[in-house]
Amino acid sequence: MSEQATGRVLLQMRDIGKSFPGVKALEGVSLSVREGQVHALLGENGAGKSTLIKILSGAYTRDEGEIRFDGKPVDIRTPADAERLGISTIYQEFNLTPNMTIAENIFLGHLPTRVGRIDWGAVRTRSRELLASLDVDLDPDTMTGTLSVAQQQMVEIAKALNRNTRILVMDEPSAVLGERDIENLFAVVRRLQASGIGIVYISHRLKEIFELADEVTVLKDGRYVDTRNVADVGMDDLVKLMIGRDLADVYPGRRGEPGDVVLEVSHLAQAHLAKDVSFTVRAGEIVGFAGITGSGRTEVARVVFGADRATSGEMTLFGKPYRPRSPRDAINHGVALVTEDRKRQGLLLKLQVYFNTTVAGLDRLTSLGILRLKAEQTLVRSWIENLRIKTPSPQFMVVNMSGGNQQKVVLARWLSLGIKVFIMDEPTRGIDVGSKAEIYQIMSDLADQGVAIIMISSELPEVLGMSDRVMVMREGRIVKELSRAEASEEVVMQYAVGHEEVVAG
Repeated sequence: MSEQATGRVLLQMRDIGKSFPGVKALEGVSLSVREGQVHALLGENGAGKSTLIKILSGAYTRDEGEIRFDGKPVDIRTPADAERLGISTIYQEFNLTPNMTIAENIFLGHLPTRVGRIDWGAVRTRSRELLASLDVDLDPDTMTGTLSVAQQQMVEIAKALNRNTRILVMDEPSAVLGERDIENLFAVVRRLQASGIGIVYISHRLKEIFELADEVTVLKDGRYVDTRNVADVGMDDLVKLMIGRDLADVYPGRRGEPGDVVLEVSHLAQAHLAKDVSFTVRAGEIVGFAGITGSGRTEVARVVFGADRATSGEMTLFGKPYRPRSPRDAINHGVALVTEDRKRQGLLLKLQVYFNTTVAGLDRLTSLGILRLKAEQTLVRSWIENLRIKTPSPQFMVVNMSGGNQQKVVLARWLSLGIKVFIMDEPTRGIDVGSKAEIYQIMSDLADQGVAIIMISSELPEVLGMSDRVMVMREGRIVKELSRAEASEEVVMQYAVGHEEVVAG
């Protein structure tokens, strides 16, 4: 544990309990955060992290237990109570108004007045100071809706600092950021830590925990498991605390030898990033694509799926020319894309599980223009069972499901169409370790059935753990193909960033 983590205790949550009708969401959960400490909060989806954080932020009230702040018992019943104590929460879904400026968002609900009027000069000056403290170069008069996700996150942090925050809760802050933005986020977190702010950091990316956190508390099934110094544990220890099995067991065992070539891409180019890309994927094979953001991986996937047109090059599918004119055309040829942004591009969140499962293949469930409801119901229930989708019923709204189960619904949609080539772009983004293991097993089972899989991932352990071969992309080209035996995190990154001579040496 770092020296900063030895500061005095700011927050103590002891034996917290919370029940909802028919559900005991939390029982006997404790969390302690010190000044200048990054305290990671880990657990699978459904472990109770969100409920605990909502109690701390005043969105829920606790049923049992005690909360102490600065050594004194406190009662947090509303968000205003939390704010008065100096507790701020930045959720995955930002609480910003897009048609207002950065300065207006930072001071929303706290606009200073002078002689009965809003002191806009003070608002802009203070906003600039806060942004500068985060090393962010933005004009306070910029409309928030025009900002990137990373910039919006910085505005959220500036807003928290403007409210004299002493405890900052960050819920999956890196989930939608690229590598460079994540580095900037880490720098900001360390700066906040150095200023004495206690930080509760929630992330499914275990590597981040070892880079940032001093202590880690693990929850499982709504109960407290343990609190450890990060310096005293390894990644396998944390995985075992969360899911009850070793990290080595997360990735399925090796499959049989791949079959014949299913998809062949030759000298493919696209208008933006893909320049000259050639590769093959065989039946029963998982080919991983690695590379930093902007390397062209997703652009290649979009061309293969028919979402974008190639400017040159050729593709063959099962030995025949393949030139998809649209995603629908690709689907009709047996090619599907599991998009990296399932919430915006992969799912209809406000609709039910059954609709999301069958929407791409309704024509197969209709007779004389009439939907065969019984056949649809049978199909959906079979995939819920086969993929172990946790849902009360097929009528359950997808928006209320965990990330892992949402991803399973996306897979069910394509599997119901008999897809033979899967393109999986960041297949486990924002998914807990236990659910990742289930997604990996599904992918392995598909490969065993002869399905060809292209997997794009920014998580190198995932690429190495799942791929039969690894294609490393940089600046729109595949710069290296690695066998499973040749691939390592160091070798992949050397090629990804352009330091091949180090590998060769």
